[in-house]
Amino acid sequence: MNIVDEIARRARPDKPALVAGEVTLSFGRLLERVAAAADWLKARDGFGQTNVPRIGLACANGVDYIVLALAILKAGGCLVPLAEELTEREREEVVDRTGLQGLILGKGESWRSGETQDFENETGAGWIFLGKCELPNEAEFSKLDPAFVRFSSGTTGRSKGVVLSHRKLLERIVAANEALRIGPEDRVLWMLPMAHHFAVSIVLYLYHGACTILQESHLAADVLEEAEKTRATVIYGSPFHHALLAADEGDFAWRDLRMAVSTAAPLPLSTAENFRARFRKPLIQGLGIIEIGLPILNVAGESPLSVGRALPGFALEIRDEYGRRVSGEIGELWIKGPGMFDAYLSPWQAVEDVCVDGFFATGDLAEIDETGLVFLRGRKKSVLNVSGMKVFPEEIEAVLNTHGAVERSRVMGLEHAVFGMVPVAEVILHDGKTATKRELIDQCRAALSAFKVPVRIQFVESLPLTASGKIRRV
Repeated sequence: MNIVDEIARRARPDKPALVAGEVTLSFGRLLERVAAAADWLKARDGFGQTNVPRIGLACANGVDYIVLALAILKAGGCLVPLAEELTEREREEVVDRTGLQGLILGKGESWRSGETQDFENETGAGWIFLGKCELPNEAEFSKLDPAFVRFSSGTTGRSKGVVLSHRKLLERIVAANEALRIGPEDRVLWMLPMAHHFAVSIVLYLYHGACTILQESHLAADVLEEAEKTRATVIYGSPFHHALLAADEGDFAWRDLRMAVSTAAPLPLSTAENFRARFRKPLIQGLGIIEIGLPILNVAGESPLSVGRALPGFALEIRDEYGRRVSGEIGELWIKGPGMFDAYLSPWQAVEDVCVDGFFATGDLAEIDETGLVFLRGRKKSVLNVSGMKVFPEEIEAVLNTHGAVERSRVMGLEHAVFGMVPVAEVILHDGKTATKRELIDQCRAALSAFKVPVRIQFVESLPLTASGKIRRV
């Protein structure tokens, strides 16, 4: 099967598929453009030298990105997104580790010396043939009918490259929509980078017949003007976007809004509360995992700091450090369900070799309350061991971030001769706001056990983030 054919089979040709400023593309016109770009791609030098050519896509957010990404899939290629924020060295690493046969450059993009050839007329994209390059597991890769390879932004370690087939991609978007309930009547206001969120989110909207509204500006006034003009029913954004919207002092009530989803980073309680107060709708979050999809969603927006409950078809377990199932305590979150990834690309590992009894170890530390709500408590790799006691940096950061002057914080471990490790913090203050180190330490002492209180606080101008907006751990 091919996911683009599945979208086309269900599409109503005259219905709007994409809105970008003054441009509206119907499903019929979008699919025509995709077919033309796919034909152009299949005619390029070197495209078909392996069974499933891996094609990199470097393109800015917009209609052209969607057209070119779908064209790669329709032409029988495997899409490998190259995010805009990647350095030249990082792009070269993706090329090397995925064995890219070719690269599509969106209008205005450059590569190495900038040489391009064989431009695709309607999008202005260029093609670069990188040469035939087979992977050690080329046969196993091709058998999967792969649609997508993505190296996650990650917070620690070296990403392995997640391989997702057309079949698993379809399973994912069907499973996720059991909770999202996106349909032809929806108009989804899109705020996120496509290189990180296209394969499940945009494909899901198209498959289920919704119209996607592409919004370039992050300014609240611009976003709300677009929402009013297009009568948007759903918004997908990060906590950053929702915080800006919640601070809007205008009078637009957004009565058409039925669902606001926050993703890409943890949702601060203040943002959730302010959004509900401004728009009279809950701001819901879920847990999106590149290996699994969207297995957990807080559909009702209850307990705003919870990522929600398991979606239909998914099973959750909390396990201790020895892999034993536990309840009523913090442990590693394991998940089993539809749409699980097919393999890791580099080094090659089939999903069967990664999972245990069908369950995937997420690396997230969590606890599940008696009602089934899941609360994330940190990452397994980020846990600090202070004199034999486990300390979660995220817990300390949450306390620091409640101070009115604090914009963001990062807690790390510092080696200590007696305690083994002690927590230290880096803090960014809001513009025009002040706080002393003593104030912040006293705030931590009032809320945390003594061994969790940072022994040192440093004020900084910025913190390293992943491409999806998460704190990058050292």
